[in-house]
Amino acid sequence: MTGVEPDRLDDQQLMKELETIHRTRHDTLLYGSNDALRAHNERMAQLEGEYLRRNPSRPVAAGRTREGARERGSGESTTPTTPGT
Repeated sequence: MTGVEPDRLDDQQLMKELETIHRTRHDTLLYGSNDALRAHNERMAQLEGEYLRRNPSRPVAAGRTREGARERGSGESTTPTTPGT
C-alpha cells in the first residue's frame, strides 16, 4: 500500500486524500495498468471505509436513496439533511 494508513490521518487530511483519489479515478480506470487500478481500488476502499467509520451518521441526501431516486422526477431536492432538523 502507498500512503499513510487512513486511521492515522486527521479529518482534513482524510478529506484531501478522498478528494484526490476521486478526482483521479476516471483516468486510472481508463488509462492505468491493472496493477495501478488494483492499488487505486484498495486505497479508495481504505479511505472510504475510514470516512464511514468516523461518520456513521453522515447526512444522506434523500435523492441518493432508492426511494428518493424513484421520486427524483417530482422535483424533490437532493440537498443532504441532518437527522432531527
